[in-house]
Amino acid sequence: MMEKSRAEARLRRKKRVRKKIRGTPETPRLSVFRSSKHIYAQIIDDTHARTIVDASSLSKDIKARIQSKGGNREGASIVGEYIAKRALEKGIKKVVFDRNGFLYHGRIKVLAEAAREHNLEF
Repeated sequence: MMEKSRAEARLRRKKRVRKKIRGTPETPRLSVFRSSKHIYAQIIDDTHARTIVDASSLSKDIKARIQSKGGNREGASIVGEYIAKRALEKGIKKVVFDRNGFLYHGRIKVLAEAAREHNLEF
């Protein structure tokens, strides 16, 4: 039996989750990606294939607020807060959360909870 890499396992989970999740204009998809150094979030309308709002630990507004690199829980919390505020400005209150194959744990969980705290519903 061949062993699968962590990346392959994540991509398998991503495919399985994306079969069920679809972003619409009423409830767009909040997609999260994490690398070893940074974290990224996008709110996407899949019917028109466009990104409505985006935020990452590399954004100028956010980078100034983060003490260390953006790839930690502090950075994830700030990105979650920022994406929620920008979504509410655009009139988006409800989203579908897409963890992108990552486990709902650590930075992904912190980002989701920060977005929920700032009145983004999912």
